[in-house]
Amino acid sequence: MEEKNRLRNLGINIKSERLRRNISQEKLAELTNISRNSISLIETGKINPTILKVIDIANVLNVDINILIREV
Repeated sequence: MEEKNRLRNLGINIKSERLRRNISQEKLAELTNISRNSISLIETGKINPTILKVIDIANVLNVDINILIREV
């Protein structure tokens, strides 16, 4: 699978879980110590976050990281 598609899938998974929990990008940014702009870029598949950032996002969203990396 092309990297671009993989990043898009990761972003879709993160956004879906964030919305499911009714958390804004701003709140997720605050809780993960990642800028809101970076959260937006991650969710749109425009940047490749480090695994540590993905772990932080999973922890804040209280979701198994495997959910976030599904189809990535």
